[in-house]
Amino acid sequence: KQGTRQMKKRIIAIGGGEIRERTTLEIDKKIAEFAKEHAGEQRANALFIPTASHDFMPYYNSFHKVYTGLFDIKTDVALTVFRDPNLEHLKEKFRKADVIYVGGGDTVFMIEHWKKTGMLSMIEEAYQKGVLLAGLSAGAICWFSDIYTDSLKTEDGAQYAMFQGLNWIKGIISPHYGQRMLDFDKIVCYNYSCAYGIEDNGALYIEDDEIVGSISSGGKAYRIVNTDGILEKREIEKAF
Repeated sequence: KQGTRQMKKRIIAIGGGEIRERTTLEIDKKIAEFAKEHAGEQRANALFIPTASHDFMPYYNSFHKVYTGLFDIKTDVALTVFRDPNLEHLKEKFRKADVIYVGGGDTVFMIEHWKKTGMLSMIEEAYQKGVLLAGLSAGAICWFSDIYTDSLKTEDGAQYAMFQGLNWIKGIISPHYGQRMLDFDKIVCYNYSCAYGIEDNGALYIEDDEIVGSISSGGKAYRIVNTDGILEKREIEKAF
């Protein structure tokens, strides 16, 4: 690993896409680059966390095919949903990781499960040490204060609702912004002065808890500013 110097805390938050179909490949290339930089002379390790998909193994297999097959990064997976994890083994997986990639799925279940199992503290410790956090959809939005998710079913049957995220990054966010734009914009219009929307195959790049730019594999990321009910959307400039 990269000696003892303090590395920047970094998150790559991907709005959506299909790793299996390689729609996020340009973003994955940047993730792989950061992982290799963190690993230094050693072969880089990626730890995949499929909690949000209830440890769906074909998802991990797709991740492995891309990150090992294309980028020569060794991959491992943290399985905790259907078995009580061996915490020492789990800690060892986190200790080896140069990137932690959080898959999509049920955001609310994922956050609650992480807290219950103790995995959240392992993720946070790795992040504070400069291990890159990357994630798609649920794995992108969970770090923020307020998240727009379909994990909660509201009383009126609405599919999407606002939910409190981990609050590591200050901000209101929606993944899959291309599909959810109208509904999310309405929520922003009535409730918030500023928010972020990430399209599929687009990502936000966050450094030391601040959004510093975007990464694109075809999709864009937006900052949505609300002035007295009038929304202005500003495309976030590319970070690289």
